[in-house]
Formats: sequence, C-alpha cells, structure tokens
Amino acid sequence: MQTNWLGVMARNTIPIAGLLLLCCWAAMAEAEQMKYKDPKSPLNVRIKDLMKRMTLEEKIGQMVQIERSVASTDVMKKYFIGSVLSGGGSVPAPKASAEAWVSMVNELQKGSLSTRLGIPMIYGIDAVHGHNNVYKATIFPHNVGLGVTRDPELLKRIGAATALEVRATGIPYVFAPCIAVCRDPRWGRCYESYSEDHTIVQKMTEIVSGLQGEIPKGSRKGVPYVAGSKNVAACAKHYVGDGGTTKGINENNTVIDKSGLFSIHMPAYLNSIVKGVSTIMVSYSSWNGKKMHANQNLVTSFLKGALRFRGFVISDWQGIDRITSPPHANYSYSVQAGVSAGIDMIMVPYNYTEFIDDLTSQVKKNIIPKSRIDDAVKRILRVKFTMGLFEKPMADLSLVDQLGSQEHRELAREAVRKSLVLLKNGESADKPLLPLTKKAPKVLVAGSHADNLGYQCGGWTIEWQGLSGNDLTSGTTILQAIKNTVDPTTQVVYSQNPDSEFIKSNKFSYAIVVVGEPPYAETFGDSLNLTIAEPGPSTINNVCGAIKCVVVVISGRPVVIQPYIASIDALVAAWLPGSEGQGVADVLFGDYGFTGKLARTWFKTVDQLPMNVGDSHYDPLFPFGFGLTTKPRAA
Repeated sequence: MQTNWLGVMARNTIPIAGLLLLCCWAAMAEAEQMKYKDPKSPLNVRIKDLMKRMTLEEKIGQMVQIERSVASTDVMKKYFIGSVLSGGGSVPAPKASAEAWVSMVNELQKGSLSTRLGIPMIYGIDAVHGHNNVYKATIFPHNVGLGVTRDPELLKRIGAATALEVRATGIPYVFAPCIAVCRDPRWGRCYESYSEDHTIVQKMTEIVSGLQGEIPKGSRKGVPYVAGSKNVAACAKHYVGDGGTTKGINENNTVIDKSGLFSIHMPAYLNSIVKGVSTIMVSYSSWNGKKMHANQNLVTSFLKGALRFRGFVISDWQGIDRITSPPHANYSYSVQAGVSAGIDMIMVPYNYTEFIDDLTSQVKKNIIPKSRIDDAVKRILRVKFTMGLFEKPMADLSLVDQLGSQEHRELAREAVRKSLVLLKNGESADKPLLPLTKKAPKVLVAGSHADNLGYQCGGWTIEWQGLSGNDLTSGTTILQAIKNTVDPTTQVVYSQNPDSEFIKSNKFSYAIVVVGEPPYAETFGDSLNLTIAEPGPSTINNVCGAIKCVVVVISGRPVVIQPYIASIDALVAAWLPGSEGQGVADVLFGDYGFTGKLARTWFKTVDQLPMNVGDSHYDPLFPFGFGLTTKPRAA
C-alpha cells in the first residue's frame, strides 16, 4: 500500500508549527522571568529574582573568596566561588604584563559564567599605593606621606589613576583605602595611615570617590556605588580601631572606651559610607579584648544597622581563623562566630572546602540561620550588579596603556613634592641650605637609600614585604633624580657609606645623605626602638661631620633622629615616596617649594610613645602640623 506522505506532512504541519511557537513563547517567558539578567530591571528586583533561583550551595559559594594560586575554572564552576584575590606578591608570572593579568582573570571568570546561573566572580587585589603588585605600575607615596599634603583633590586624582591601572589588568576590586588612625608609630602598618588625627583621615577618604567615581547627588546614604568600567569597587579598612592597639602591636588589642573609639577611629568610616564605598574589611585587632571578626555588635548592629551600610563586609586574610588563639584551633567555632558577627565574604584564602563544608553543615543544623546567609549574598550581589559585572563580566585590553602611564607618573611626582616635610633648614632662617644650587662643581650623594628603588617604595611593592634594589619595577631613584636635575657640568659622586678621609680628600660643595628604614609590612614592621639601622647613623655622622649636608629620611613613620640633629644642616622627611624619586629632587633644588606639614607627631625618644597631639605629656621634637616652607627658585 502506498502512503500519501504529502498528506501526512500537511496534517502534521500545524502541530509542529504550534510546538515551535510554544517553545518560542516558553523561551520568551523564561527570559521575561529571568529579571536578574535584565539591566533595565530595578536593582532590588534583580537581586530578589536571582536569590530565589539560588540553592544553598550556590549562596555559600558566593560568600567565599579564594587565592588565585588555588583557583581554576573547574574550582570556580564546581564550588560556585564568588570571589578570587591576589595576596601580596601573588602574580600570574614574574614581571607579568597587563595582558597576562587580563588573560588570567578572564580564564577564571569563564568558570564562573559556565555555572547554572552564570553569576560572575569579583577579583580583588591590594592596591594600597597604586597598583602595587604589578610590574611597571605607578607606585604612589604611601598614605603616611599623602596625609602630609592635606589635599583631598590630589587623593581623588590618585584614586582615579589607580583605578585605571587596576582595570588595565582586568581587575575590578581593590582592598583600599586603609583609613586607620595610627596612634603609635611602633605599629608596622603606620605608613598605611594618613595621620594620627582623624580629621585628616576623614578628608583623605576622597580617594574613595577617585577609585569608584563620584556618587550621584541625592543617592541614598550607604548604598555602594561604582561609576563604570574605568572605576573599581573600593574597600575601607580595617574596621575598626586597627591603629590604636597597645604599643602599636599589629593585630593586637585596642584598649579605649566607646566614646574614644567612636570619636577617633570611627569617623572616617562614616565619610566612606557617605561616598558609597562598596565594601568594608574587618580588622584582625580586638576592641577591649573582643575580636573584631567576632564583634556582632559593631559589625551588624552598628555598621549595618545604625550606619545603614548596604555594601558587603569582608574578612581579612584568614581573619576568621584568627578569632581563636592559636589560629584555626577551633575552626567550626570561628566560622560560626565570624559569619554570625555579620561578615559576608570570607577571605579563606586556601582551605575553601573546609569552610564551605563547615558553613553548610551549620546552616543545615540551624546553628546559623538562612536569613544570615541571605543577608550576606544579597549584599555581595548588590555590589556585583552595581559594578556592572553581569553586563560586562569579561575584561578587555582597552586600558592596558594606562599601566604606568606618563600622566600617572607625573601625578605621583606631584604627590611626592607635596608630601615632603622640611624639618630643618640651616642654623638660622637667614642662612638656609635649601634650595640647593644646581651649579655646584662637585656634589656627594651618600646613604643606603639614595640609589634603591625598592627601599624608596617600601612594603606592599611587587612583594608583600617589599624588596631591595632597582630591578623590581620601573621608576626613578633619588640618585638618578639628582643627576637629572643638576647642571650638566656638575660632577655627582655617589658613595653609599664614605669614610671621613674620602670626604676630606674631595672638594665637595655639599652632600645629600639619603637613609632610613628597610621595607616591611604588617607585623614584620612592628618596632619598639624605631631606630635607623646601620650604616645610616654612621653615614650621617661621617658626612655631616665633615661637610654641609641635607639628610633625607626614607621611612614609614617618624624615627629616632634627635641624636643627629645638631650635625645635620638640613633635614627632610620624605616618607615612602614610591617610584617617582624625581619629586624629591624637584623640591631639594628649588624647582618647587616645600609645602608639607607633619600629619604625625615626631617624638624625641620612644619612651614618650604613644604621644599624639592634644596629649597632656605632649613634648615633641617636631610637633604635629610643623613644616618649614621654601619658595621656588626663580627660573
């Protein structure tokens, strides 16, 4: 029997067409329902829509931040990881290019986007004085120098430049600024603080507007804000009181009453929140014996409640582990205490499966309520949506030329000039040594820090603890800057630690001695003596005892200088100026005047510490706000 295939096909056309139409409608309805993917939908609608689709496993994944060395596309996909970071010195390859960074970040992002819901991850990095982990980035002065400038507009420009350099490497999130109020220079992180005075720190929070972009007028207080793909999400840290620990011991206990904590250490957080800061990092330190990582009252009730902060709260590196002493001694307790306190994203950074398993178990046993998980995830998603990560999750190469650009180096050089403080200038006002003449026949440059870019940049530069030498990144040492500045006929002789015989046998017009502290970061920088290491003192004594000299101190804080003052003709505090040493020579030789004023008290002896402006025992070598000025030399 012959079958009439044409007739069969004709009879079945209508059902097939109907089926196709139904499929189209279903797809359109699904797209219509997936409001979280629609950039036109209101933010809260998008958050709500995505939250209702997420499993507990997916939610907990969002709360996890892991180190890039343990991250991979498979890990991102399997565990729904919400964030990745580079720890200090953690790079795709030594001297990696911007392109190599972009490639690495995108590779990990592909893993996140291949998950069921395609929630993009957020990559974070410490960019505390420029994009400091990255080869050839512009290294700005550390905060201790920037506070001297008292110039919020400069800080805003530095924030914008840093954001561009960070985005050049495909990264949208920075763990900066540090808004600690360092009350004791024995603290190894004091150079990360703008001042001992909270009003200066408050002004310097203008860097948040540079990093993230200016928050639109009329925005609700506390709502995170990132202007676009040339800006980054910022992180105010370390909440709260990290700069007030006893004897300046890092991660230790801040003993102060509530009014002291709220009047000294808290105000800059309020400024940052008003500026739309996206995230806040919790401090390792304790307040009156209570670990901040476990302080529900200050993290949840005050920060999220009273201050109405709507971004997310992130832990410090292995911060919850350190709730116990020794760290990690009772990890399940640490997970419970940290998450219950109100920490939304946990910087694990390595043992992420242990954290995920512990937190999942505690939620399933109702030890931690689901509402606490939902609060954390909503906050993380709010920041990701605000940043535009869902619309543009992949980084491109459009900004690679911003890394270490000449424009940014000029800005850093300007910051160096404005951050120098002139502490002494000749025996009397009518016989100043500075500005130095450029046309001297023969000049001596001495000291361990004169020709050492790594020392000039300090900690948190390429490596976590910083480096010594001149091949770590690109920049200008102070010695090179001097050579660039003096008259072509001037002979510049460099001797790191010359003896008096060498000095006497040469007819030098004057000497520039550059000494100070070696690089350090965090606990490694804690110091009870604050002395300049040898051969620094010997160099000062040998050179300044024989010839007119200006001593330039490179340090992350005031150091013991009183014993040498009498033999020094001129004294300059240059702090940690970063990669653009030319800014130091600009002012030494009078192309620009000295304008900087101390944002920290300079003590006579460490026995006086802690000593801050306003204290009853205030008896400084150089008081807060001190700084001699010079006029630029006429061209």
